[in-house]
Amino acid sequence: MNNAAKIQELRHFLAKYALPPDRDPVLLGHPQADAALGGGLRPGALHEVFAGNWGGGGFAAALAVLTAGTRPLFWVRPDYEAMEYGAVSPGGLAELGGDPCQLIQVRARKADDALSAAADILACPHVGALLLELSGTPKSLDLVASRRLAFAANESGVTVILLREGADCEPSAALTRWQVSSAPSRADDDDWGNPVFDVQLVRHRAGGLGHFLMQWNPEHAVFTTHTGAVVAAPAHRPAYAQEQRHAV
Repeated sequence: MNNAAKIQELRHFLAKYALPPDRDPVLLGHPQADAALGGGLRPGALHEVFAGNWGGGGFAAALAVLTAGTRPLFWVRPDYEAMEYGAVSPGGLAELGGDPCQLIQVRARKADDALSAAADILACPHVGALLLELSGTPKSLDLVASRRLAFAANESGVTVILLREGADCEPSAALTRWQVSSAPSRADDDDWGNPVFDVQLVRHRAGGLGHFLMQWNPEHAVFTTHTGAVVAAPAHRPAYAQEQRHAV
């Protein structure tokens, strides 16, 4: 077996276990979160964001803007999400620091079609990031489907942000799982207009966990530390520990 064949075999092995090959991580800008992630968010992987309230969608959008960089950002959502949570606003994306000209919106009839569209997008070159929004617990989004997403993200190098609204945590092949809700800004904060998120990294297949208050800076498109209580989980803590405790 030559070197090229060995490398390809290794990539398939890593994708099977949802551990992407070595790629330079994307710094979020929040020191504690980046440290828990082992140096930043891993590109070419599947990352889940569970929305505790409206803040979860803003956090997912901010992650997508950050990871897309200067390349196109695809936002895929079934029609139900548009009716329930409102249309995606290019102006709102600009206020988050994104470029509306990079945004490509894809509407699907149902979750199955959204997953199919996501697969097609990940097969295309030059995609910056894919934000896939699915609410509830559609049957089509099972462990097998998440493995396919993780594998396609790994093969293409495109970061996939899977936004879950009104959904229960279930087994998946995601590299990270975040539980997010909005948090209030301080009255004496000069950047009171910048969104603040209460963020829990409850699953990380390749590192530590943590609980952070993260403020999004739209001017520089990065997260910053927000003054307040921050609880950091030990880096050696098992990835499923917190989820199992909730289940009990």
